[in-house]
Amino acid sequence: MSKETLVKNIREIPDFPIPGILFYDVTTLFKNPEALQELSDTLYEMYKDKGITKVVGIESRGFIMGPILATRLGAGFVPIRKPGKLPAETIEESYSKEYGTDTIQMHKDAISPDDVVLLHDDLLATGGTMQAACKLVKQLNPQKIMVNFLIELEELNGKAVFDKEVEVASVLTL
Repeated sequence: MSKETLVKNIREIPDFPIPGILFYDVTTLFKNPEALQELSDTLYEMYKDKGITKVVGIESRGFIMGPILATRLGAGFVPIRKPGKLPAETIEESYSKEYGTDTIQMHKDAISPDDVVLLHDDLLATGGTMQAACKLVKQLNPQKIMVNFLIELEELNGKAVFDKEVEVASVLTL
């Protein structure tokens, strides 16, 4: 399956979640077994030799490919969630996004200084959510942080919000 075929399998939903936003729905990729396998294989090839020890997935679509990739890499999986969803002691970060503000949390003991971390989410738009996630992970002082998205909306220049030492990559660029 080609990247062009993956792109054709993404559903576009105008005016969601608010008017003026074009939402790229990746659930259509996940329901297609060939597309799901292609995503899994592509992500594995991108990161198999990077020494990753933890994959951090951002609620909620980061919870789909994140654990799949962690399993293939022999790494652990760490969820970043909305407030009130994690049972142990957490750290949190608030941020602005293209249609409002939000807060995310992670368990305080989820990452150690020995970890090489890959943060994963479905889509890079303006970068606010992932930038907040990076700040959370940095508080726990891992060896290295990498960031991955299934889709990057190139015209929004979301990569610009990340520090230069953070490696940012996407499977697809729209």
